[in-house]
Amino acid sequence: MIRINWLQHLSQLKVRPDHPSAEWRGLQTLRTVVLLSLAGLTACSDPTPVAHDNAPTRLSQWQLFTVTSEEFAPQDDTLVFRPASTLFSDYAQKLRTLWIPEGMQAEIDAGELRYPVGTVLSKTFYYPLGTAGKVAKLGEQRAERITLRDHRIVETRLLVRRSDNWEALPYVWNEEQTEAFLRVAGSSSTLSLLSNDSAKNSSVEFTYFVPNQNQCSGCHQTEPPDGELQPLGARLAQLASKSATSAHATQLQALQDKGWLSEPPDLQAPVDWSDSDQSLEDRALAYLNMNCGHCHNPRGPADTSALILDGSHRSFTELGVCKPPVAAGGGAGSLRYGIVPGEADSSILVYRMQSQAPDEMMPELGRALIHEEGINLVSNWIDSLDLSPCPN
Repeated sequence: MIRINWLQHLSQLKVRPDHPSAEWRGLQTLRTVVLLSLAGLTACSDPTPVAHDNAPTRLSQWQLFTVTSEEFAPQDDTLVFRPASTLFSDYAQKLRTLWIPEGMQAEIDAGELRYPVGTVLSKTFYYPLGTAGKVAKLGEQRAERITLRDHRIVETRLLVRRSDNWEALPYVWNEEQTEAFLRVAGSSSTLSLLSNDSAKNSSVEFTYFVPNQNQCSGCHQTEPPDGELQPLGARLAQLASKSATSAHATQLQALQDKGWLSEPPDLQAPVDWSDSDQSLEDRALAYLNMNCGHCHNPRGPADTSALILDGSHRSFTELGVCKPPVAAGGGAGSLRYGIVPGEADSSILVYRMQSQAPDEMMPELGRALIHEEGINLVSNWIDSLDLSPCPN
């Protein structure tokens, strides 16, 4: 309204073009400044995610998040999601988002979601802050935003759907927590992780590794060496679960409400390995599926091991029961079988989960620490197996 009055006033001023009055010049200058300021406020108040054809050097250029001195928050145009079962990553918390360009939809093909070109999946890794700059070891928070006064963000990984493949882009956050920068060669930082027992105030120092761009294919590539990368968490079955922070019956229905999916199927979500209400075997198999199944499956990079841990096994032998190692090398220690029923301590599977040696540890990528809760779960399941003993 003010601008309209200025225009009217300017039109009523009678000035010679070559000799404008001081009043006319002042109004013109003030009008220009205010209009530019208003334009800047409009551009910054509600940014929309951008489908870049290239790989921007700064995470902020994707406009997927808003970062202030107080918090890190996904844009409303994105969907915060959580897979039914989660992957262990050195006790880091994770905030995951999904964005599909306007006017486009995912489709269901051969029992899986096929995302359109331009889709961006993000996973931000962060830790609660403890004392003396240390990070805390807590259960999963399932938050929709990150308060920066009591959390530290380490990295944000993007999976971007291109015309011929998914592209993995690792972004590393600066110390000021104001921006993340593309690091195709990966990165590492030393962190000190507090234990769950605050009374003891004990901690362990470890090196947190951000994978380089090529290493992302170690988990996300199907049918290596030339197969496409694929999402792990944002898959059809994993999104059939209900989010703890969503009002929708399932996360697939949240996709439909955003116009990103036409008719979500009625699916039974996979078991969450951390759900103590589920059976011990179902939880253990769900854990192995999420943490090991992306490699140990009939088409994965560990197919030569003949160990099937993605839930498609047809026998206990394919799970490793009384199965001698095929390609473990020295990683088997002095143990003979993948799983020895009733004897977790004699099982190669547990031995490799407990190891931190580079040539022994499993998974090979994505962790520097051992997952105590996961090892306890799998060990309890193996100890509970009442099967015929393995040959001596």
